[in-house]
Amino acid sequence: MMIRLAILLTSATITASAVPAAASPCTPPTTIAATRTHWAAVRRQFSKTTDREAACRAYAASFYDSVTTRQAAADCTGDADITAALDSEINAFNELLATRCGG
Repeated sequence: MMIRLAILLTSATITASAVPAAASPCTPPTTIAATRTHWAAVRRQFSKTTDREAACRAYAASFYDSVTTRQAAADCTGDADITAALDSEINAFNELLATRCGG
């Protein structure tokens, strides 16, 4: 039984470590557009919430996601319009974090 478990865990580890290597670091423009739609929904959803902690967590997660998406897009697409749009998303979440979650 222990041998089967060891083989299963080894196989799962090898498979899991191979998946990120096969994935492309570039995000297609259609995915970026869908992600921006999601970020707009996050801003709308938490705009009038009384649960400040949940809103701040959502804003922080979206801020991080927007920064990493911008990094990948800048490295791959070189499209100034996409980069500028992502910069505006980053600025929007940064502003929300500063005004609603700061101090």
